[in-house]
Amino acid sequence: MVFNYGYLTWEWTERLRGYTYPLIFASIYKILHLLGKDSVQLLIWIPRLAQALLSAIADIRLYSLMKQLENQQMARWVFFCQLSSWFTWYCCTRTLTNTMETVLTIIALFYYPLEGSKSMNSVKYSSLVALAFIIRPTAVIPWIPLVFRHFWQERKKLNLILHQFLPIGFVTLTLSLIIDRIFFGQWTLVQYNFLKFNVLQNLGTFYGSHPWHWYFSQGFPAVLGTHLPFFIHGCFLAPKRYRILLVTVLWTLLIYSMLSHKEFRFIYPVLPFCMVFCGYSLNHLKTWKKPALSFLFLSNMLLALYTGLVHQRGTLDVMTHIQELCYNNRNKSSASVFIMMPCHSTPYYSHVHYPLPMRFLQCPPDLTGKSQYLDEADIFYLNPLNWLYKEFHNDSTLPTHLIIFSILEEEISAFLIASNYERTAVFFHTHLPEGRTGSHIYVYERK
Repeated sequence: MVFNYGYLTWEWTERLRGYTYPLIFASIYKILHLLGKDSVQLLIWIPRLAQALLSAIADIRLYSLMKQLENQQMARWVFFCQLSSWFTWYCCTRTLTNTMETVLTIIALFYYPLEGSKSMNSVKYSSLVALAFIIRPTAVIPWIPLVFRHFWQERKKLNLILHQFLPIGFVTLTLSLIIDRIFFGQWTLVQYNFLKFNVLQNLGTFYGSHPWHWYFSQGFPAVLGTHLPFFIHGCFLAPKRYRILLVTVLWTLLIYSMLSHKEFRFIYPVLPFCMVFCGYSLNHLKTWKKPALSFLFLSNMLLALYTGLVHQRGTLDVMTHIQELCYNNRNKSSASVFIMMPCHSTPYYSHVHYPLPMRFLQCPPDLTGKSQYLDEADIFYLNPLNWLYKEFHNDSTLPTHLIIFSILEEEISAFLIASNYERTAVFFHTHLPEGRTGSHIYVYERK
């Protein structure tokens, strides 16, 4: 959108994604570009800092809400729980649509008509929910019980629908349609395409499926981490007016459980709801308060620092190496990179900021209905050596640099030797290698 080069994944060619959210970062990039400050480091860090700032605003809104509903002491405990959650640390700076969905959900909750809230504003909260829906259509899931409760308790029901919900829905959807019309070049209802693909056709299963109970047995306990016993304890202590928040958490888990493709990040938006109950638990503790706080803080910090700074870091480090190759190499015009890893393992052009010829193994899902469909990455991993000899039968087509996980080295060593590649860099990736992912990343350069 800004530099006229890059890569668009199949979701964009199939129009499953909307431009509203990327527009935020594209605007930042455009300003940097116009100021001549578009260094690769700023392109990497500014979106993260922008997302972190939005997450911080949402956290403060949660604190303010609890201060209104209860008191400062109670608000502090909820705030402590929110800030000490390893999963919040892990996600809040990432430019995932789930992160933005969570930010908008917390801020919307601040304006939601909860009993005792002084900041309730139907127009503001419904506008934020509508915006969250535009960015990620599944954002509507946690809001179904909340909006239904609001509608049920509202005296002027018709007024609420005709003068608030319908106009707000119309304005935000129109805005989204116009933005997507500009960039796609045709009228596209992205939200419908997204729901059709993920819910009606259930094609998300292509990227893995889990048993129905996965969120309850693994997903939710892992996301909550050591907060789980405090959450359960808090559920028994919290007043009746917070029951709607608990219903929202359970409802969201149930709905997501019906979809085959499951990920931890999908339930991130209900994590702040859980922190309200954790705060109640901590507030209630008397004798064990200090050990409980120390336990929560230390266990979460260790996990946050490990997952944020150590675990799976190789795919970022290797891009720094590629970027240096572009900026320090006189022969960069002849350089080319082939990333032979499970698709989308590494970041791409935003971390290089140079139109370097790069390629990775593709993995679009089957949209044609073939029964025995295999993507490029699957075909490659069936017989990597055979695939490479077929693909690069001519020496002139060989890339100058190959990036692989350590696990693949032995299997393709014959090709590497025959094609004159030598290992020039090694990066640590993870202590927990599995499947196609190795513990280290190797960079091979052609002599």
